[in-house]
Amino acid sequence: MTDATIFNEKDGTTCTQAAGDTILRAALRAGQGYSYECNSGGCGGCKFELVSGEIETLWADAPGLTERDRKRGRHLACQCRARGPVTIKAATAAEYQPKILPKRQRAHLLATRDITHDIREFRFLAEQDAEFLPGQFAMLDLPGVESSRAYSLANTGNRQCEWHFQVRRVLHGKGTHTLFEKLAVGDDIGLDGPYGVAYLRTKSPRDIVCVAGGSGLAPMVSIARGAAESGLLTERKLYFFYGARTPRDVCGEALLRTLEGYGDRIVYIPVVSLPGDKDEWSGASGYVHDTVAHVLPAELASYEFYFAGPPPMTQALQELLMVGHKVPFEQIHFDRFF
Repeated sequence: MTDATIFNEKDGTTCTQAAGDTILRAALRAGQGYSYECNSGGCGGCKFELVSGEIETLWADAPGLTERDRKRGRHLACQCRARGPVTIKAATAAEYQPKILPKRQRAHLLATRDITHDIREFRFLAEQDAEFLPGQFAMLDLPGVESSRAYSLANTGNRQCEWHFQVRRVLHGKGTHTLFEKLAVGDDIGLDGPYGVAYLRTKSPRDIVCVAGGSGLAPMVSIARGAAESGLLTERKLYFFYGARTPRDVCGEALLRTLEGYGDRIVYIPVVSLPGDKDEWSGASGYVHDTVAHVLPAELASYEFYFAGPPPMTQALQELLMVGHKVPFEQIHFDRFF
């Protein structure tokens, strides 16, 4: 497919979609602030209306669109490609303008290591750079997998060109099956990034709260590493909550221990929802959002919140913070993945 021009009637901007790109990726690559979160068809944050021209839909049944959306002729920019010049109506905002323009490059698997029984770290060495913000994610094009997969970064931007991902094995998941079972050290993949708007806000004066569940560990570890490396924790504290299902799922502490300020400026609080008997688990139990509400020493509205994990956890945290404690929306940062 040749390059296509995309005109957004809502803000008057124009961008060029290169071969292989979606409408959303083309816009973000051009520095435009198209509304989005997951870049994978799940959240519905990148809905648009087609005014003129022809588009190709990559995933017709993407859960980010409701039946009502479809009846109204709405589409997902992350799941559509322009087939020639198109005019659309897409929401844009300054907060979605990428701080670092995403780009495609090749990378090869450098090393792996197990974090838990079902979470593994994959370290890739890219051919160009590793420029991204703490808390962002990248799209991986894996051999034998039709569509790109979004995975959050666990490390911070670096000159060694390394991109580290901590991925949880998903039953019947094509992407994780390839990563865990088929990809060998030295194998090449396609890497496109960075993406995501839930990155570390370095100018915030507030103490930081990170809440992770499952493979939401990766972006929260990246946030913690970024905060420590940038010197933010010389004057602030970081509370790191990890919500696990059982005691053997608990992780994160070993990664945080290597950071300056651990145990003083960095406080780690694991929470288990199915703790078993007291001999197996003596720490906090229940739902992680309930522990957040009871453990933090100050009013919740005085913190900067970052979280990543299963949808029920992120939904519960949103309700807790925005409805229950009136935490301003601009102090809450997460990317919705489904």
